[in-house]
Amino acid sequence: MDHVGIVVEDLKAAVAFFVELGMELEGETTVEGKATDQLIGLEGVVSDVAFVKTPDGSGRIELSVFRHPVAEDSAPKAPLNVPGIPRITFVVDDLKETLERMRAIGTEFVGETAQFGSYCLYCNVRGPEGVIIGLVEEL
Repeated sequence: MDHVGIVVEDLKAAVAFFVELGMELEGETTVEGKATDQLIGLEGVVSDVAFVKTPDGSGRIELSVFRHPVAEDSAPKAPLNVPGIPRITFVVDDLKETLERMRAIGTEFVGETAQFGSYCLYCNVRGPEGVIIGLVEEL
């Protein structure tokens, strides 16, 4: 897999969210032109894009905001059991400490922290635009 893409309304806030999770900003750019229009399937696309990566470089997330054309709809903030609701899960070293940092920036929690036997602690939070972010601490 190369990366996961998420369209956001506030690129700066989305980057800050993932940096708070421990990811690193890899780079930012603006994309537009014929190839971008062909890829997206819309005309006149202008999009600001940022890539964040895991500290070990094994995973990346593309965060993009479209300046043109402007979307007419927004993504639903549906419960986790709705088909098609995006969820990305990260392994963290210390779930309690990570959740404290996320709580401090006003992150919405989905459910509660659960322990699965002696395997892991697991919690879900809502990231930018309602994307569900799973956080796992292996025990």
